[in-house]
Amino acid sequence: MEFSELIRTGQAQAELLRGPEMPPLRGTLCVTGHHLLLSPGPQATPDLWLLLLRSVDSIEKRVAGDAGTITLRCKDLRVLQLDIEGVEATLDIARSIEALSSLESVITSFPFFYRPKGLRLGEAWHFHPPERYYKRIARETRAWRLSEANEDFSLCPSYPRAVIVPRAVDDDALARSARFRQGGRFPVLSYYHAPRGTVLLRSSQPLTGPQKLRCAEDEELLRAVLAEARPGARGFIVDTRSAQAAKQARMTGGGTEAKAAYPGWKRLHRPLEREGACILVHGAEGTDSTLLVTSLAQLILDPLSRTMAGFQELIEREWIQAGHPFQLRCAHSAFSHTRPKHEAPIFLLFLDCVWQLGRQFPLSLEFGEGMLLALFDHSYASPFGTFLCNSEKERCLCEVRTRTHSLWSGLNQPKEQRKLRNPLYVPNPLAIWPSVEPQSLRLWQGLFLRWTHPPEPSEVAWEKVWQIATDQKTEGSQPTDSASEPQP
Repeated sequence: MEFSELIRTGQAQAELLRGPEMPPLRGTLCVTGHHLLLSPGPQATPDLWLLLLRSVDSIEKRVAGDAGTITLRCKDLRVLQLDIEGVEATLDIARSIEALSSLESVITSFPFFYRPKGLRLGEAWHFHPPERYYKRIARETRAWRLSEANEDFSLCPSYPRAVIVPRAVDDDALARSARFRQGGRFPVLSYYHAPRGTVLLRSSQPLTGPQKLRCAEDEELLRAVLAEARPGARGFIVDTRSAQAAKQARMTGGGTEAKAAYPGWKRLHRPLEREGACILVHGAEGTDSTLLVTSLAQLILDPLSRTMAGFQELIEREWIQAGHPFQLRCAHSAFSHTRPKHEAPIFLLFLDCVWQLGRQFPLSLEFGEGMLLALFDHSYASPFGTFLCNSEKERCLCEVRTRTHSLWSGLNQPKEQRKLRNPLYVPNPLAIWPSVEPQSLRLWQGLFLRWTHPPEPSEVAWEKVWQIATDQKTEGSQPTDSASEPQP
């Protein structure tokens, strides 16, 4: 398919309205295979306005007289209005945008054509390999090992090639456990808590069905987890579904772990106090709320996950490599006219939770709001290939790592770091327990209201914070966070 086949009208004269805080732009509007461009011309400003078509969520068009208006509602919550000269040009441009913003083929998306100056293909895909984290865990405890049983993705198409599992369990047992879990997602290590020797695992639901089937190898795997933990360790299976939803899942082949078959493990459908126990988290597929829970737990417990590099590694390991289906979940955003079952803002919910955590502990995260906003924007529409596809297997088939640039290469450029880092950061070795009382939670205005009610330009505000932080460090005073008492 040629992009030119979908472009009915190449250009037209138009005026762009970008919001109440920004002046309108008038000039020549052009449609390309991946972008909408407006050149205001030398009489106004030399700047070129550019919009990635993939970021368009919905389109509304109307015509009156000899002109027309196109309203673009974007996945990043912007609302743009284009007043275009000519009825035919308006309709043709609207149809072109509709077609080009919803291309289904991954390899025709912009990341496969994006070639920025200063970056080389394949340069940063090695920044945060999950194998590095797994090997670090293996050095800290001999109870776990790095398994490449899923090297060809035959055990689990949504897992990465390498996972960390109990050393006492061989690859044959893993294969049988995979057949007993939905989608092949057998229990694997998510986080090792070195101070207590306990672990956080994740998986999908067991396929017990109405007959309450069992799998000896799956039971052996969870027994091995407790055997290798500290003496007397207990285990909790946290099912992110309601008890009723888990019960209903049996009618379609799913279900829960039988209490008698997993001695030492107790199943819960509610929050629990962390009490030095091993935890297995799963829902149905284990690719959505499961990853939300395991990644938030690590941010709360692990100081390394709160650093810039550690947070990027957490996203790569617990969301991208762990099989969150970004292509399905982030196909549309808030303005979509339809709401298919496979679309859900799970990753946005995670980012909102992280923002709430950062607001309650403003000194304990090395990254700031700019980092969270960038991840939100890029997860829905990006020139980089990091969030493409639904699994590592699909990314391998599409050659994403060799044919597109990594988002981390862009975000780790020195000029970008100033926007993304928290200038008030002070390393905090303690766990940070947030308050989840309703009065402690706030609307994330920096995201949900950034295009309508910006209190002041974000760049100016951020420069002020940097200046204040710089002055403080010059005077030798560094504030500290309290991890024992969450801020209101």
